[in-house]
Amino acid sequence: MLMALYTGMRRGELFRLRWDDIDFERRFIHIRNPKGGVDQTIPLNDAVRNVLNRVERTGSEYVFPGRGGKQRTDIKRPVNRIKEKAGLPKDFRALHGLRHVYASMLASSGKVDMYTLQKLLTHKSPQMTQRYAHLRDEAVRQAGNVVTELVG
Repeated sequence: MLMALYTGMRRGELFRLRWDDIDFERRFIHIRNPKGGVDQTIPLNDAVRNVLNRVERTGSEYVFPGRGGKQRTDIKRPVNRIKEKAGLPKDFRALHGLRHVYASMLASSGKVDMYTLQKLLTHKSPQMTQRYAHLRDEAVRQAGNVVTELVG
């Protein structure tokens, strides 16, 4: 769950993630077969590095292996327990929701431009990323009002 929040990776990307996809030295994560079809790299930030350092290595090539060390195919049971404890609706898509939170936080921060956000989300087209543009616009409007407070 933290990997989804800190990287914005899609469910399938997380399930396919292998230890050899992570370059701890250069600080990148290689995403194989993303939704857009072309392999991508995203930054390995400090929060993700800390998460990965806590993941138990089981001998599987996968970071989050399924049964028998093979590629994971679902996480319904643990996610349903989390959703129940958190009081989330049954139809809440946790990993997709965390990807959306990641994108929304970056867009509304005013510190990440739309092109960079597109690259981080591995969107093939800028139109997919534009759904977050209104959040960036709001951050810019709020920043513009800071002068009122300062001069006030």
